[in-house]
Amino acid sequence: MSQLTPTAIAVDWSKRMRPQESMRAKIWRRFRKHRLAFTSLYVIIAIIALCTIVPWAANYDAGKTNLDLIREPPSLEHIFGTDELGRDLFVRLWDGGRISILIGVATMMIAISIGTLIGSVAGFYGGRVDNVLMRFTDYMLSIPQLFLLLIFAQLLRSTNNPTLSGGPAPIIVIIGVLVWPPIARLVRGQFLSLKAKEFVEAARMSGVKNWRIIFRHILPNAASPIIVAATLRVGAAIITESTLSFLGFGVQPPTATWGNMLKNAQAQMTYAPWTAIFPGLAILITVLALNYIGDGLRDALDPYHIE
Repeated sequence: MSQLTPTAIAVDWSKRMRPQESMRAKIWRRFRKHRLAFTSLYVIIAIIALCTIVPWAANYDAGKTNLDLIREPPSLEHIFGTDELGRDLFVRLWDGGRISILIGVATMMIAISIGTLIGSVAGFYGGRVDNVLMRFTDYMLSIPQLFLLLIFAQLLRSTNNPTLSGGPAPIIVIIGVLVWPPIARLVRGQFLSLKAKEFVEAARMSGVKNWRIIFRHILPNAASPIIVAATLRVGAAIITESTLSFLGFGVQPPTATWGNMLKNAQAQMTYAPWTAIFPGLAILITVLALNYIGDGLRDALDPYHIE
């Protein structure tokens, strides 16, 4: 058997004497070690701060037109230039960012809620309940999401209600109720592996009701992949909203989003490229940062992560 050197003994002793690190502290330490994810967190905080502060503090109204300043290039007065109606793009970009991020977060909450509920019930009860719910999930997965999104968006556009035909609320609901199936499958897989654990059997033997076992015992232990999926879902929802708005089926002007700003810019990209560059960069940076945060959370929440 190999002999330990005095240095190795000292290191081992220092590890044993070190106070136990809490789970939250350990997750945070792991996340900070992921440099891209940690940097991306500050990027997202900065974007949210800009979306909150700029429209409120700016000298220009996001929707105010000025026909004397049509398609002005970026300058000290208008940092990102102006659009085809003379509106300040810097203010309009961050004002539209509020709607785009709101759609992403609200859509994620709806999708996570539906997917978690269906996946947890299917995974916990199994049998016929699992078969019915998963066949319905497979049916939803088999239909192209963009096809359904366009159909429902067009149906809402055909109504005479301006709130339903052009506001962000119906887009949030449409996207949210159509993108939950992958989350349901993820949660079901977690429940199938966790419901056979000793702590679940102990809860059953103690007479704990099924709903309490689901939401108080199993679901908290399945939270890690759900949190990662939620982070990635926000970025995917921003992309989906931008796609719908670019095709003319999303949030309608004068309400600004990054998607409909790109749509308005497509006819003038050759002589006013800044009208497309800045909204495109905003989408790129935001989605990329959210994906890096998801990667960092995946590593930080992994119980088998090797440090």
